[in-house]
Amino acid sequence: MQTQQVSSHQLTQEERIAASVTRIFKTVFPESTNHYDTLFGGTAMYLMDEVAFMTATRFSRQRVVTVCSDRIDFKIPIPAGTIIELVGTVTHVGNTSLKVRVDIFVEQMYSTDREKAVSGEFTFVAIDHDKKPVKIH
Repeated sequence: MQTQQVSSHQLTQEERIAASVTRIFKTVFPESTNHYDTLFGGTAMYLMDEVAFMTATRFSRQRVVTVCSDRIDFKIPIPAGTIIELVGTVTHVGNTSLKVRVDIFVEQMYSTDREKAVSGEFTFVAIDHDKKPVKIH
C-alpha cells in the first residue's frame, strides 16, 4: 500500500493550521501537585510551552524558539487524580513569528465531566542554523 505525501506548501494556511493542531493527554499524579493537591502552575506552564512548541513546529516544519508567553489564565484548579488534555492551535502567522494558543481541559477519571482549566498563548520565531530569524514558509 502506498501513501501519498502532500507538501505543506500545497495546503492552504487554514488546512496547515488544522493539520498542526496538537493534542496531548496526561494524568495528574500526586508528584506533580502542590500542597493543595492541585497541579503546580509551573508544571502547567511547562506542559503548555511544550505543546505550543510541537504545534508551531508541526505547522512550520522549521526550527522555532519561544520568544514570549502571553497572558496565561488559570480558571480552575486541576486536582490530582484527573486527566488533562492540552490542545495547541496556531492563532496567528506573521513574517518570522507565529502564535499558538494552548488550552488545558480537565476531565474527571470516572465521569464525562470536562471543563477548560487553563488558557494561554505563546509566540515563536522561526530561526536558521545561525539562530537568526527567518521567514515562515
